[in-house]
Amino acid sequence: MEQTVEYAHASGALSGIWLLVAIPLASAAILLLLGKRADKWGHWLGVLAVAASFVLGLVFFFSLRGLEDGARSAQQSLFDFIAVGGLHVDFGLLFDPLSGVFVLLITGVGSLIHLYAVGYMEHDEGRRKFFGYFNLFVAAMLLLVLGNNYVMLYFGWEGVGLASYLLISFWYTRPSAATAGKKAFLMNRVGDAGLAIGIFLMFATLGSTNYDEVFNGVGTLSAGTVLIMGILLLLGAAGKSGQFPLQAWLPDAMEGPTPVSALIHAATMVTAGVYLIARSNPIFSANATLQTIVVSVGAITLLIGCVIGAAKDDIKRVLAWSTVSQIGYMFLGVGLGGGAYALAIIHLLAHGFFKANMFLGAGSVMHGMHDQVDIRRFGALRKFMPYTWITFMMGWLAIIGIPPLSGYFSKEPIIAAAFERGDWTSWLYGGAALVGAGLTAFYMTRLFVLTFHGPKRWTEDIHEPHESPFIMTVPLMLLALGSIGAGWLLSTSVPDWLEPVIVGEATEHEPVIAHWLISVLGLVFTVIGAGVAFMLFRRGTAHQEQPAGVLVTAARRNLYTDAFNEAVFEKPGIYLTRALVYLDSKGIDGAVNGIAASVGGSSGRLRRLQTGFVRSYALSMLTGAVVVVGAFLAIQLGWLA
Repeated sequence: MEQTVEYAHASGALSGIWLLVAIPLASAAILLLLGKRADKWGHWLGVLAVAASFVLGLVFFFSLRGLEDGARSAQQSLFDFIAVGGLHVDFGLLFDPLSGVFVLLITGVGSLIHLYAVGYMEHDEGRRKFFGYFNLFVAAMLLLVLGNNYVMLYFGWEGVGLASYLLISFWYTRPSAATAGKKAFLMNRVGDAGLAIGIFLMFATLGSTNYDEVFNGVGTLSAGTVLIMGILLLLGAAGKSGQFPLQAWLPDAMEGPTPVSALIHAATMVTAGVYLIARSNPIFSANATLQTIVVSVGAITLLIGCVIGAAKDDIKRVLAWSTVSQIGYMFLGVGLGGGAYALAIIHLLAHGFFKANMFLGAGSVMHGMHDQVDIRRFGALRKFMPYTWITFMMGWLAIIGIPPLSGYFSKEPIIAAAFERGDWTSWLYGGAALVGAGLTAFYMTRLFVLTFHGPKRWTEDIHEPHESPFIMTVPLMLLALGSIGAGWLLSTSVPDWLEPVIVGEATEHEPVIAHWLISVLGLVFTVIGAGVAFMLFRRGTAHQEQPAGVLVTAARRNLYTDAFNEAVFEKPGIYLTRALVYLDSKGIDGAVNGIAASVGGSSGRLRRLQTGFVRSYALSMLTGAVVVVGAFLAIQLGWLA
């Protein structure tokens, strides 16, 4: 059933929406422009800026709750951004139920990560610059989710890409960090190109890029146009959220400081793709084939992330592949459509708590272990880092879906929804989600046990690990509380809250398996996966990489996706570049340089005739006169007639 999308203009308390973006943006400008003069206090300015945006977000959120369901939106136009021909784009912001929950996630979890970073980056000479980039990242992400049209979304989208490059390659003197930053930037450009072309298609077919006008006009488009438009948007979403086939950059982003990993993987950048599809739900809900493509991308990605994550030994890379997998669950949810849009957002919000908790916990472990990241070199840390251990445990139990922690309430409904598609694909996608749950329990239990339990396997330079300072453990405790209770709270409130934003009605199908059996199977798969991991790794594991089977070898090599990209895209691109350089230097430049050389050579030869000797000129004149006289005589005698 088609609905009309309308947004009210901001008024009263909601008229200050622009401050949400302006405060962290102004803080970033101050920190980056003042230079070393802000070194002593710059980090605190960065923390306060994001915290201020969080407080404002809460005020606006509760102001929105006070409005009637049909009026739960506030749109604010600041100025004309583009006015060319038939294209008119306002620099406008939209605060509604969907953007509201993202604002609270970005600024709430972001504030805790900023506070943690004060301690984590304490001894780094570039801390002030780091917080400048951090605030720029938050400002760009807020613009992305608050923009009231696709051009504003794209403006924030590119800002997030720039800031992520600066943060991932923050320690650019390390070749691995510089390479990771470039890899993230280039792979995101592929997705960004798809998003840009999709926006061009909107304007070409609908004459606008405003959300309300685009969504209200989707019904006038042909099925093929909607399919192409959706695929282009999906390409952009897959690039930002690290989904198949553009997932390779996301684990490499671990080369940045740990707070960057937490911010990118938990609360901001990787959620942008899910936001884009959820915001564009009228487009994706209008084409069943498009929804199937999204579901397939999510199912494939969640399995890829699980398999590769089970073979990694770097604590941050295990968590990174876990993020790839969990975002896959979210794509599975938004692809299912209807009420599953809300389920995906619930999992996204719950994931923000427990994944930030575990990333910051990993940073705490590295802080106490002299920056070591190999989980084969850990063990027995629960005795030396009790706060990190207990908070990390809450994140671990949440992500594997143990009730009553948040992951159970957010992930289990997506698995159930996958079994309700109403055709044979219910078994395919539901089965993939169940297998993913078991694999998640396996590799996350492996990570937890090898890090905190079993015998000590430390290197000789580590005498005794130590707990992180209070400024780092307090955010862990707060995020652990969210890991415990956020799932139930979100599952009981978010679906009704998002109802005004999700256009269209859910299609109800009978599940191929009873709901209670799906819940039981989910717990069975989880317990089996966790139990197998505990039995295999409770006494530790070998320090050195051991000979492995085909699947483990493939997983350690990222299922050869990097090799595929190198063979199909990187090397042909290098050869093409070399060929174009050769053509340019030998062909185009060669022709230009050849003509110039010919003119120069001819000029040199002609110049030799000008000797400056009078006898030479007299001889030339005599020769000319003889030739002229001879010609006249020949004409008179008829020789040349």
